[in-house]
Amino acid sequence: MITDEKDKIEIRPLYDLESGTWTYLLLDLESKQSVLIDPVLERIDRDLNYLKELGFTLSLTVDTHMHADHITSAGELRDITHCESYASEHSGANCASKFLKDGDVFTVGNLKFQVIHTPGHTPCSISLLLNGKYLFTGDALFVRGCGRTDFQGGNAESLYKSITEKLFSLPDATIVLPGHDYKGFLSTTIGEEKKWNPRIAGKSLLEFIEIMDNLNLPEPKKIHEAVPANRACGKVL
Repeated sequence: MITDEKDKIEIRPLYDLESGTWTYLLLDLESKQSVLIDPVLERIDRDLNYLKELGFTLSLTVDTHMHADHITSAGELRDITHCESYASEHSGANCASKFLKDGDVFTVGNLKFQVIHTPGHTPCSISLLLNGKYLFTGDALFVRGCGRTDFQGGNAESLYKSITEKLFSLPDATIVLPGHDYKGFLSTTIGEEKKWNPRIAGKSLLEFIEIMDNLNLPEPKKIHEAVPANRACGKVL
């Protein structure tokens, strides 16, 4: 958990073991409003109970992209709490309350977000910069890794540019909070990843493409049900 006393906000990471997904609960300590980034359908009871215990109202959810490994709970949360659901303008999720584009800014109390379009894992992938300090990278950048680019419109060249030209242009002290982890990490910084990320640190575009083209990863187990469901804000079709 990160408590930012200056900005009067908290960041509470919530983990889904099955898909290795980090959901982030962001709290504005003054207004008691909250935001969920990348909520998971199977964890909706956990998230709702947690919010009730803490005494916060859910204002909105944001999906960083159309996930292939889990189904979002955005639609169910909207039905239950009357929150809004945000998604990328390129997501194809026609059910969303608001569509985000590169450079958009939105706020919930003391939570101030800037949208950064970071395609490559998927064409619709976005990252969210919170209060100029905390970067939620979805599946673009992980701790010592990055999202795969071999399905769902993925493109290694686009991901390389998203990371090196957009994310790596942020201050080195920016705290990175990724959408997934499979190795026991929670967070990193832009400076660390510029120096130590084995897939991209010091690598040319061609070297990066070669790495990404030879990962030989298995297909996500839920891809065929998750992608169409997520385009319907989590409503299983």
